[in-house]
Amino acid sequence: MTASKRIVLSSDHAAIELRQAVADHIAAQGWEIVDIGPKTPESTHYPIHGKAAAQAVASGDCHLGIVLCGTGQGIMMAANKVPGIRCGVCSDAFSARMIRAHNNANMLSIGARVVGEGQALDIVDAFLEAEFEGGRHATRVDMIEAQGD
Repeated sequence: MTASKRIVLSSDHAAIELRQAVADHIAAQGWEIVDIGPKTPESTHYPIHGKAAAQAVASGDCHLGIVLCGTGQGIMMAANKVPGIRCGVCSDAFSARMIRAHNNANMLSIGARVVGEGQALDIVDAFLEAEFEGGRHATRVDMIEAQGD
């Protein structure tokens, strides 16, 4: 399977169950899941998991990534520290669609303590179904990427 259908998933301990539901949901859609854990509910540190998932996307090993923690905020911040990553935290499908269409986001973050499973799956679907629109948005994405130089 090519990287275009590979997606990395990771979370902290607060989001293991939701991450597993997301993995099952998108695997049923034909995505190859690279689940980098954690597998057990012991307290863990979201920056480690956000960075590891982001590195899998930035390296090209995976086309996209989905990360989860209690609010989605902390793990998103950690992922965005990796050059080439554009990760947005979303609590609704519209925002998830727009971060792909307008910001060419390559990672999605979800707060497991913010949204329920049904809404999370809708958010994931919107993110995966959207395509980058390019045009004026490409100029803006280029500007974001240049800020890392």
